[in-house]
Formats: sequence, structure tokens, C-alpha cells
Amino acid sequence: MSAIAGPLQGLKVVELAQIMAGPTCGLMLADLGADVIKVEKLPDGDDSRSYRQHTIDGESAPFLVMNRNKRGIAVNLKLEGGRAAVERLVANADVLIENYRPGTLEKLGLGYAVLRQLNPRLIYCAISGYGRTGPYADRGGFDLIAQGVSGLMSVTGQPGGEPMKAGTPVSDINAGILAALGVVSAVVNRNVTGRGQMVDTSLMEAAVQQTYWQSALYFATGANPQPTGSSHLLAAPYQAFPTRDGWINIGGANQANWERIAAVIGSPELVDDPRFKTNADRMAHKRELADVIAARTITRDSAVWIADLDAAGVPVGPINKIGDMLADPQVAARAMVVEVDHPKAGKTRALGLPIKFSETPGSVRTGAPRLGQHTREVLLALGYGEAEIEDLVRSGAVACG
Repeated sequence: MSAIAGPLQGLKVVELAQIMAGPTCGLMLADLGADVIKVEKLPDGDDSRSYRQHTIDGESAPFLVMNRNKRGIAVNLKLEGGRAAVERLVANADVLIENYRPGTLEKLGLGYAVLRQLNPRLIYCAISGYGRTGPYADRGGFDLIAQGVSGLMSVTGQPGGEPMKAGTPVSDINAGILAALGVVSAVVNRNVTGRGQMVDTSLMEAAVQQTYWQSALYFATGANPQPTGSSHLLAAPYQAFPTRDGWINIGGANQANWERIAAVIGSPELVDDPRFKTNADRMAHKRELADVIAARTITRDSAVWIADLDAAGVPVGPINKIGDMLADPQVAARAMVVEVDHPKAGKTRALGLPIKFSETPGSVRTGAPRLGQHTREVLLALGYGEAEIEDLVRSGAVACG
């Protein structure tokens, strides 16, 4: 744990978000030192708390991972007392993050038009399925749907195979990262102008952004790119190859690396083969090239190939399972697996902060909150008295964990 709170120390963030995209934004800001107060709905809190297929001492593992470093309060936004508490919280905040369907918070009186009057310096970050404008603005947002709309599923998987989504929720996670970038950019602007603003991004845009290269090819040719499995759109050999005990990735993205690969696999004559002489030749005969290399790589273990190719300067690496990745020494060296204390689950493991700073490092400081764990302390800091808090609890407007 770092003794320095991080570059966003002093930034007050209210997170009115759940499951993945919004909490990713809050997680990034919290890890960088912001004080993120997660507002969960009553009676059950963030929907990811109900993901009970995978738990740690009865606590949802996905919730624990996505909500560390945050304080949590539990509020019924349908009751006046709950809304009033959130309004008071937002009046003193720098940032609000929400990923409700557009119009939901407006119906509750907590939309941007209202809250900007309450706090003109507020940065209101809205993450939705399709953004706040356009013909799809009112639709809900789901990672699977965004991957399909964006074209990602049309270029993922094996050639000729069925549409395939990415193995991770890339549009959810990327939307949260884009939102965090938007928030930090708006903070920089506010330091100059003194005014807050709305930051608006979506799962669709986060998925579309992942198609930079495929879209560039379409702009150039008018032809829809097809799925290529693990191989590259523009260079060969650059893909996964089988070994005696698994698979490895080999990156021959330029001529020099191709010549090194040919030497390491014991087939230097391939360099002069007219099918493989230039990258254009190799791309035209990519399947044949892959078969020739695979016939060599299948004869030895992954670790042997990785050692020899790496020694020759060829980009190479294992295809890890998640457990392998979490045990990788480089992952450990970069503190990408950390230990977190939770009030019920005890010590749990989580992914670390993927950005390092030389002067103001971020850190993982606390575990995910239990439902309503910090309601009392947050309300006391907002000026509520103990009797007022008890009245709110009795009315069902808030819950104290």
C-alpha cells in the first residue's frame, strides 16, 4: 500500500452506477486517489452483488473486484429523504458518475439539468448504451449488443466461423476507461474555466473505437474485413502456433523478424521461397506459411521455443490461461495482483492499478464496501445529526451497514 494517496487526491466523486462500465470509471478514479462514494440502491444494492455463482465467503467476487477503494452508502432514490441525501452529497462533489438508461435519473429529479444548477462546478459523467443523442439514445446498454453493433463480432473468431464476441466485456471496460479519461480532462478544463460540464460516452462508442484498423481497411478498400483468428490483418507470420505442450504467439511483423524465425525453426531456406519472400508474398500464402511453421513448432515444448526465439530477438510469448497469467513473474513485478482486506471476506486478491506514477502513485487501500457500510459516516460528514439519520433509516430512505 502506498503512503501517497495518488494524483487525484482531494477529488470527490459520487458513483451512481452498477455492474461494470460505471464502476470501472469509479475504480480507476479511486485507485488514482479520488474519494469515491458509491451510492447503491435499496433494497439489494448493485446488481453485481447478486452474482452468486462465484463468491468469496458469501460475497460476490465480481463486486469485490470492481468496487475496492470506494466508500458505500445505501439509498432509496424513490423516497424524498434518499434523494435529498444524494442532492446534499452532490452539492459538495466534484464528479458524478452514472450509467442508468438515459432519462431514469431525470425522472427522479437527479438529471444533469437539475444538478448543474445545484453545483455549477459538477462534472456529470454519463455512460449509456449509445450516448445521449441519436436514434438509439433511449435504448439500454449491454456489452454483447454493443460488440455486435460495432462490428467487433464480425471480425472476431476463426475465418468462416460464427460471429464471436471477445472473451472479456471490452465495451463495458473500455467505456469506463474512456469515461475516466473524460472526467480527468473535464477537471483540467474546470481548473481553467471554473465550470463543470457533462461527459457523455457509451458502450457503442467504446466498442467502435476498438475497430481503428478494420475501419481504416474499409475506408481504403470498401470491403468488410473478415475474422482472421489469431493472425494479423497486415503482416505474416504473426499469430498463434501449436507446440508439443500448448500454444505460443510468434510475431514476425517485419522482414528481419521473419528471417530470424526461419533460422530458429531450422528452415533458413524458407526466406528464399517465392511464396514467402516478402510480406506481400507471405500474406498471399498465409495459410501455407502457417502450416509450414506449425509443422516445426509442434515438435518442441513452448518454453524451449520461447527461449530460443526470444534469444534471437523475435517477439514471442506464451498463451496463458488466466491462472497462468496471474502467476506470471512480470505480472507480479508490475504489482498487477494485489491483496485487499474486506470486512467479511477477509484478505482477497484483486487486479492492481495498470498505470504507474513516479511521484504520486495510485494504490489499493481498502476492500469493496458492504451494503451501506459508510452511510452513517458520509451523512454525518454532510451535516446530518444522529437523530436525522435514524429517521431516514426508519423511513427506508437509507440503510446503514
